[in-house]
Amino acid sequence: MNILIIQRDERQGEYIAKGLKESGYSADYTCNYEEAQHFFSIASYDFIIADTIISDISGIEFCKYIRSIDKRIGMIFVSSDTDIETKIGVLNNGADDYIVKPFLFVELLARIRAVVRRSSDRTGDSQDNILVVKDLSLNCLTREVRRGNKTIELTTREYILLEYFMRNRNIVLTRTMIKEKIWGIDFISDTNIVDVYITHLRNKIDKNFEEKLFHTVRGAGYVLR
Repeated sequence: MNILIIQRDERQGEYIAKGLKESGYSADYTCNYEEAQHFFSIASYDFIIADTIISDISGIEFCKYIRSIDKRIGMIFVSSDTDIETKIGVLNNGADDYIVKPFLFVELLARIRAVVRRSSDRTGDSQDNILVVKDLSLNCLTREVRRGNKTIELTTREYILLEYFMRNRNIVLTRTMIKEKIWGIDFISDTNIVDVYITHLRNKIDKNFEEKLFHTVRGAGYVLR
């Protein structure tokens, strides 16, 4: 599941992003709504964790903007604002939940799962949470990965990496893109960790299958097709 985090407190936002990635989610962070709108226009997100007031746009305005283009995406507000009118405003304009800081990260995870579960039960479209590339499938809710009739066990980082590739099927992903997305923007080491993890995935996804899904694009990166 791909999550967009918008928090005015940079340290708090990065903390949430780090925790979500460690929990098996793909997460992007920004500290302003203008950039969030840009992210939302160029990428696909399943969930948003927002703050109430950032830059010149209020949380209520952002809520209205998101709901005008996507009525099904999950949205939780995490804010230090305890004003009841603010809470009512965002909830009445499309937010699914509201958490007041300080909070426990395990509570945020539980609330995210609850929103996703209610949404799936309400729409009956559980298939929308399943990514498929040929005979490879990934269930974003149960985190089950299958290739044909075989269930594939992945580590948390391998799962996040595979989801990133499946959401960008047929697109060449460079090592820099992968490092920034999976390990964070500050991960600027010359380490070959991307190649190591791609090898792990290939051994689990492609080994013993005649058709290979992972491909190396020499001088560029990798692609899943």
